[in-house]
Amino acid sequence: MSSLVGPDEDNPLGKPAVPEEVQEAIRTLLRWTGDDPAREGLRDTPKRVARAWKEYCQGYQEDPAVHLSRIFEEVGGYDEVVLLKDIPFQSHCEHHLAPIIGKAAIAYLPRDHVVGISKLARVLHGFARRLQIQERLTAEVAQCIWENLQPHGVAVVIEASHACMTARGVRTPGVGMITSRMMGTFLTDERSRKEVLSLMGY
Repeated sequence: MSSLVGPDEDNPLGKPAVPEEVQEAIRTLLRWTGDDPAREGLRDTPKRVARAWKEYCQGYQEDPAVHLSRIFEEVGGYDEVVLLKDIPFQSHCEHHLAPIIGKAAIAYLPRDHVVGISKLARVLHGFARRLQIQERLTAEVAQCIWENLQPHGVAVVIEASHACMTARGVRTPGVGMITSRMMGTFLTDERSRKEVLSLMGY
């Protein structure tokens, strides 16, 4: 059984315990990069990094669809596009564990009910707080809304910068990646697709 670091003088707020093998793995990485994990500045880094990654990946502990479970049917006959744009998010790429930082636009064409607008952002964050690639993140957000709200159409566009490209490898800063997923009316009807992309600013 793993030894745990619980509330103590280094953890006065009683933060979640960190398994010793997780801390040792981070110390190993620090040694491998050429530094000394025993020096003062790095002494508590393994605990900090472990807790940070638990937070970065908290999306594994939730089902984003839960946020779409409460709907509203009294919409006064509204049947036009519902759009939330410029939603900031952070994720980490599954290939290098490097940050993905960007924004998303999420739209749907309601059938007979709507959902609280903040729930669209919560769905995005639920999937973003996992190890990701941008293409899958885009598809997962769209599919979740499609299956749970059953609208006439769903459109998701994500624009992001990837540190695995800007800070390493090809080292090309200032590059943004755009991915999109259209479903239902936004996929089959060109006029609707152009309209929603125009509203999104694309």
